[in-house]
Amino acid sequence: MDKELKIQNSLTRQKELFEPINPPFVGMYVCGPTVYSDAHMGNVRTFMSFDVINRYLRHLGYKVRYVRNITDVGHLVDDADDGEDKIGKKAKLENVEPMEIVQRYANGFHRVMDLFNILEPDIEPTATGHIVEQIEINKKLLKNGWAYEKNGSIYFDVSKYNEAHEYGILSGRKIEDLQSNTRTLDGQDDKKNPLDFALWKKASDEHIMRWPSPWSDGFPGWHLECTVMSTKYLGETFDIHGGGMDLKFPHHECEIAQSVGANGKKPVNYWIHTNMLTVNGQKMSKSLGNSFLPTQLVTGNHDMLEQGYTPMTVRFFMMQTHYSSTLDFSNEALKAAQKGYRRLANGLKIIKSLSFKNDDGKKNEKAISQIDLACDACYKSMNDDFNTAKTIAQLFELLKKINSLHTGQLKYGEVGQDAFEKMSSTYQTFMEDILGLKEETPTEVDPIIDSLLEFYKKAKAEKNYDQVDEIRAILKSNKLIIKDLKTGVDWGYEE
Repeated sequence: MDKELKIQNSLTRQKELFEPINPPFVGMYVCGPTVYSDAHMGNVRTFMSFDVINRYLRHLGYKVRYVRNITDVGHLVDDADDGEDKIGKKAKLENVEPMEIVQRYANGFHRVMDLFNILEPDIEPTATGHIVEQIEINKKLLKNGWAYEKNGSIYFDVSKYNEAHEYGILSGRKIEDLQSNTRTLDGQDDKKNPLDFALWKKASDEHIMRWPSPWSDGFPGWHLECTVMSTKYLGETFDIHGGGMDLKFPHHECEIAQSVGANGKKPVNYWIHTNMLTVNGQKMSKSLGNSFLPTQLVTGNHDMLEQGYTPMTVRFFMMQTHYSSTLDFSNEALKAAQKGYRRLANGLKIIKSLSFKNDDGKKNEKAISQIDLACDACYKSMNDDFNTAKTIAQLFELLKKINSLHTGQLKYGEVGQDAFEKMSSTYQTFMEDILGLKEETPTEVDPIIDSLLEFYKKAKAEKNYDQVDEIRAILKSNKLIIKDLKTGVDWGYEE
């Protein structure tokens, strides 16, 4: 079995063998949310993808330090260098303190992460908690000659940097093309060049969020915070940096320039970017009216949704597509995912109930080989740039064997104890620990279901078919079905 993990590196545009700087330790930084509004589905897709990456690295035995920040200052409207701070603007509209906005939406973001079983990062720093460090890196960039001060603001000199380094190395953009497609906007007269970006901005009189600095009362640039927080907790060069592909330019490009300018070395070895979301083939956006919140997806409370979908259905749906591919939402695709998740969840419930028995089955080398191949392929798929879609396909192969054992079509002796235990361990580990999928039926209802099954068996034995149908209908109304098997009666999720 090939245990070498390969990652598609956005920086080199190649799939590369993963070699940590200081194994078994791995440092991973992911750009977190700007907390001025509710978490959106793009947030969920990105952080779920890196949740799986985090889980798998830990499963492989790496000691991961996962850092995911909270942006609570410096992110201006339209991702520009001038204008209002997104959080400050929201605070003005509601006539509250900016930190009330931050707290409200940070809490909401965490609730959404919990809803989809996304593990917490090891460190969750905030931009406002690192103002001192951001001022210090500005001093360093000024001293090194990569930045300049104008009227109390500090800007990064992109043209000068590009003379010694390559600005655009991550996104593949050429500075000549960027310059020809850039025009000077109002409020940018302080810049030497329209491509230059703000490291520190002098606050206007009406700007709420401000801190004292050697240059002015102001606030840090949006790009600077991630450079400061990632290198503070992971070192001047660390293993993995991730985020949505919309951040590749200019945000991540600027991070590279800042880090190289301040520390003289590349900040990251492997860059990973998640792709965009579409709905029925169209880009998901508020302006098109096809954007729904995670809570609306779960409740079904949106005009475009025919029904609600459980958090684990959504998680399964997202992992059916590789993180680097566009993910398209449709009611048909979500309903199909609902069936697929329930089948796998049934398998999880079944395999937990099974234990190896010595029966009269004779070894079936073909069945054993199929189990071995599917188990090994789970690792092979995840080692191929965390390919959850291919991994799920292998779990369905294992599910066939699990169901055959459960129904008695396949005997334990045919697969043998080693293959059975490998299948059981692999299925449960990949479902729960790596993919983060779990059974959603609350454990407190299990005794009720067990009682209904006893009534069902009794009614069936007494040929009381009206009661048999009534019990089936009760379970069906709760998306559960009764299964009449050779080995007895069981229940499962409706597919």
